[in-house]
Amino acid sequence: MNILIVEDDLNIAELEKDYLGLNGYDVTIKTDGSLGSKEALTGNYDLLIVDLMLPNKNGFEIIKEVREKYEIPIIVVSAKNEDISKIRGLDYGADDYLTKPFSPAELLARVKSHLNRYKRLKGHSNVVSLISIRGLDIDATSHKVSIRGKEVSFTTKEYDLLLFLAQNANVVFTKEHLFDRIWGDDSLGDTATVAVHIQKIRKKIEKDPSNPEYIETLWGTGYRFNK
Repeated sequence: MNILIVEDDLNIAELEKDYLGLNGYDVTIKTDGSLGSKEALTGNYDLLIVDLMLPNKNGFEIIKEVREKYEIPIIVVSAKNEDISKIRGLDYGADDYLTKPFSPAELLARVKSHLNRYKRLKGHSNVVSLISIRGLDIDATSHKVSIRGKEVSFTTKEYDLLLFLAQNANVVFTKEHLFDRIWGDDSLGDTATVAVHIQKIRKKIEKDPSNPEYIETLWGTGYRFNK
């Protein structure tokens, strides 16, 4: 599996590369934001690890550009610990967020987790049927989503969450259940991630995200996909 690290601190980047390399991954490093973005857009990578504060182009821009073309897992590694930076990174399309300093073992665990889920998702693409609900079409054979005839791009976690809810329409799920189901027990995030992703999905499929017809919030309980 090929991993791209875009990190301007070469010491940190080399540490990440060495640890991931020892575990069988092929790793490329770019220390410049513009060069990192150009490399990421080649389509040669299975996962992207990106810092936010970079020369010439910041990590938010890179995430947005990559997400417009590819569905690969994206992990943000940053010294920025503010919630607004985490939410913004997720909003741009990142799948996970690690705050410096962190242990290489933690990074490896998250890399393995995201790659395993991504591979399982692709591996199941030939057995899941088409779901069509009031103008929303989810075709898991091609991993495509269309709303009222227009194809919409989703991150891996957005897609996983939407597909799970649609496959279990009319069932109420708590944020905790959804977090465990989509992110898994080995993820070190929190359930606030679920709300962020629900909000992003609504922006893409709802006519009026503030008054959703597909994904309903049941206050104090959780979420339900209305069929």
